[in-house]
Amino acid sequence: MSFSIRDARKEDMGQVLALINELAEFEKDPNAVEVTEEDLVKDGFGESKRFHCFAAEKEGSIVGIALIYHRYSTWKGPVLHLEDLIVSEKMRGSGLGTALLNEVVKYGHSLGVRRISWEVLDWNEPAIAFYEKKGALVRRDWDVVQLDEKGIKNYIENLN
Repeated sequence: MSFSIRDARKEDMGQVLALINELAEFEKDPNAVEVTEEDLVKDGFGESKRFHCFAAEKEGSIVGIALIYHRYSTWKGPVLHLEDLIVSEKMRGSGLGTALLNEVVKYGHSLGVRRISWEVLDWNEPAIAFYEKKGALVRRDWDVVQLDEKGIKNYIENLN
């Protein structure tokens, strides 16, 4: 299967959103996606660019993405966060995931980051095996902590 990896463009964001929705279905949370195509365009290509996205293209269609953004570790310094590496179901097993991860790691290396971080669901054993095979450390002793929009609002309302 022939594909190419490139920087995503504004006009790709509709297809990127479709892949995000496909991932939400796979992760058994189809109603969780709130971001819109307009949000992706504004946040990825506006004045204050919030993320970078690599797109995998095959025959004019976006069949995979890696969406990343910068973070800062108080222990390590500059790090890169891989928010999502998505490969469309029809392309799994084609080497596309490896190609996208390769681009992320090369990009991070070129920036001089000291770590690249991401999360993986504990039941997604194929992904865990894939990442471990690539040399990633899966930190099973850490939990992800979040305040969602409602949690932020409640927190603010309860400040003294």
